[in-house]
Amino acid sequence: MLETLKALADPSRLRLTALLLSGEFTVQELTRIMAMGQSRISRHLKILTDAGLLAVKRQGTWGYYRIAAENRFFHDIRPVFEREVEALPERSRDLTAVAGILEERRQRSQEFFDRHARQWDDLARTLLPLPEYRQHLLEQLPECDTVLEIGVGTGALLIELAAQARRLIGVDHSPAMLDEARRRVTDRGFGNVELRLGEMSHLPLPDASVGSVVINMVLHHAADPSVVLTEIRRVLSPGGTLLLADLARHEREAAREQLADQWLGFEESELTGWLTIAGFSTISCQQIEGSSLQETVLVVTAS
Repeated sequence: MLETLKALADPSRLRLTALLLSGEFTVQELTRIMAMGQSRISRHLKILTDAGLLAVKRQGTWGYYRIAAENRFFHDIRPVFEREVEALPERSRDLTAVAGILEERRQRSQEFFDRHARQWDDLARTLLPLPEYRQHLLEQLPECDTVLEIGVGTGALLIELAAQARRLIGVDHSPAMLDEARRRVTDRGFGNVELRLGEMSHLPLPDASVGSVVINMVLHHAADPSVVLTEIRRVLSPGGTLLLADLARHEREAAREQLADQWLGFEESELTGWLTIAGFSTISCQQIEGSSLQETVLVVTAS
């Protein structure tokens, strides 16, 4: 307790801790948000990390700082802390800067997919163990009135889902990707598919409106994966099922530039943690290994 209170007894460290309640950020992003030098930010982060308030997740050459779940004292005082930091004089400016960083992440991803819509299927076949994990994903799809696919891309999985679903809604933030998916759906003559332009963090659907959600190789492009999973829980009807396929943690740093990845895959434990916080209670995960040139895929079912 004493170490936590000592670490928080500084205005800059209060601001940093409050910022990291909003998500995970690198040192470079935090220097921009707080308009401070990198050495000063790094020193404050070290003090907070040594006190057990923060944890750092290494993603290749980058390190993402976040609130440490293991600090039980801070967990207990967090509701009061969150309320009181709203009165910090820099709070409004800090939150505006956070929104700018998250918007930059989103724009990088959208610009990439708009540029590479036509080549995306070839890229996916090169990097992922297809069709093994996709078939596993389809086998897990329960019967329900409405299925939502988030991040439809060019529609490769969409048309397979359409063959099983009574009604299918596809959402993507890239107009170019939606155009490719629409051509595919039209060519196959599916009349049960509706395509919508939208963000995975702000889905264009009402609460509890779909029976199943499929999110395939999309979450690692999210600026804040935990926000996306909470949004999915919002649109799922009671008892509904989430089917998630994504990359297991890897160290292929080039994926940030080649594929606009925000995250170098995920650990099973962090996905489980985010899902639990989002309100999912039944969670199962399976790893599907790729070849020597392909990444391992995690297939998660949650309800």
